[in-house]
Amino acid sequence: MTTNTYALGLDFGTQSVRALVADTGTGEEVGVGVAAYPSGTDGTLLDPERPNLARQHPGDYLRGLTESVRDALGEAAANEETFAPARVVGIGVDTTGSTPIPVDETGRPLALRDGFDEAFSDPLAAQAWLWKDHTAHAEAEEITALAEERRPEYLAKCGGTYSSEWFWSKLLHCARTAPGVFEAAHTWVEHADWMPAVLTGAEHPDRLKRSICAAGHKAMFSDEWGGYPDADFLETLDERLAQVRRTLPDEAHDSSTPAGTLTPEWAERLGLPEAIPVAVGAFDAHLGAVGAGIQPGTLVKIIGTSTCDLMVTPTERDLPDIPGLCGIVPGSVRPGHYGLEAGQSAVGDIFNWFTELAGSDDFSHEALTAEAEQLQPGESGLLALDWHNGNRTVLVDQRLTGGVIGMTLRTTPAELYRALIEATAFGARVIMERYEEYGVEAERIVNCGGIAAKNELVMQIYADVMGRPIQLSQSDQTPALGAAMSGAVAAGAGDGGHATFDDATAAMTGVQDTVFDPTAKHQQVYDRLFGLYRRLHDAFGVEGQSDDLADVMKTLLEIRDA
Repeated sequence: MTTNTYALGLDFGTQSVRALVADTGTGEEVGVGVAAYPSGTDGTLLDPERPNLARQHPGDYLRGLTESVRDALGEAAANEETFAPARVVGIGVDTTGSTPIPVDETGRPLALRDGFDEAFSDPLAAQAWLWKDHTAHAEAEEITALAEERRPEYLAKCGGTYSSEWFWSKLLHCARTAPGVFEAAHTWVEHADWMPAVLTGAEHPDRLKRSICAAGHKAMFSDEWGGYPDADFLETLDERLAQVRRTLPDEAHDSSTPAGTLTPEWAERLGLPEAIPVAVGAFDAHLGAVGAGIQPGTLVKIIGTSTCDLMVTPTERDLPDIPGLCGIVPGSVRPGHYGLEAGQSAVGDIFNWFTELAGSDDFSHEALTAEAEQLQPGESGLLALDWHNGNRTVLVDQRLTGGVIGMTLRTTPAELYRALIEATAFGARVIMERYEEYGVEAERIVNCGGIAAKNELVMQIYADVMGRPIQLSQSDQTPALGAAMSGAVAAGAGDGGHATFDDATAAMTGVQDTVFDPTAKHQQVYDRLFGLYRRLHDAFGVEGQSDDLADVMKTLLEIRDA
């Protein structure tokens, strides 16, 4: 392999886009650029009358792309004497998802057409439908019910319940609430598919390569039934969905596949040579797992505003369907492996919500963490549910809400803050135990993301609750690194990249020296609290449960007093 070659990873997150230049031989991150999305509130378009709505402007992605890449290349040149844009051999892309975009017959997003906001009665519907848009919860229930009746195999690969966060739910909701937008759209394209298409000049729906990551996890795609759901099934929901189905291909591609090469236009705009291979896109969490060095037996937790809990297992094994998972998709994380996705709809968002309640320095993350560190497990007498943005796994119910029990007139903000951290750790343990219940053992846990890097208290509580050592990814920006790795693989070993993800993982990933080991006496207390959490979890989240919860509050007091 040629030394001193580099790959560019593009990470389109919820609030900003991050560009990362990484050495393909070592994984060293030599240049970073970050550009915030200018539209809406922290990059998200909201509607106070529709609290479940969350959209983004596709133009923000394009502006952020140019700004972040130029900044990353400039920083790389300043930091690394051997760097030059001509040494960038591959580009990879990750985005949030499911974030579908309505596009016209040329592949251009409706929101980028002149006068779009005057052409539609609901111009927000012409924007990108961000992953955390939950306006389609009724449609998700309808899709689930029909699939249970007619196509149970569809649900078996996505945990048994279709989500309001996903592709077909959002399209159906648009067709019913903004028919003008729906009729104006020739088709819908995931953000993860659109960005590589833009960079390679392949936006036309007939040329664009769809990602197995997006299609398999969010749009019910599987080779077992010939690709996306069949037209008869979709037509039963709404004949307009069948029209979209006719615009979709019957194949999808993993992130080792080139989507094409960088166009002369984008090469000039970004300051790169043209014809650089650009990999097929994937979702941020999935390439984040790649950047964290995911292997069979490794549970990777990408902890941010929400979490995604990823595992892989070889496709040659006989893997059962696992209820409650967001997807079981061959090739979605690494070629030759099933990608298994679970997660929590809110983690960092819960902590941020709580700190913003008072809006004072006393409610900062730093101040609350310092006080919460002084508390022992169970000392507060509190127990919380982490469903402030619904439950993604294992209940798959966006209509669930959060809660706290055990409060008294002496409960402090720090106690509540710690209880919320513990609740997210309990939710993480539920996910781990669901994996292991079906034979996918979590032999090691690697955490990554901003919270993992910044808050040692959270990591220690997770170790104590989950009963496993917690390691931290070597990189603080694993999605961008994973995207860069996919670019290196798309380039191939002969051109300075890597032949396989195994090779890229060995060369470009690692973990930090710090390990958070479970504290035995804390683990014992958390085992008791987790038992109570699981009873609340099932009583409020599982229909037909009849557990008598009368003892829960008093048991919390017993634990507190002990």
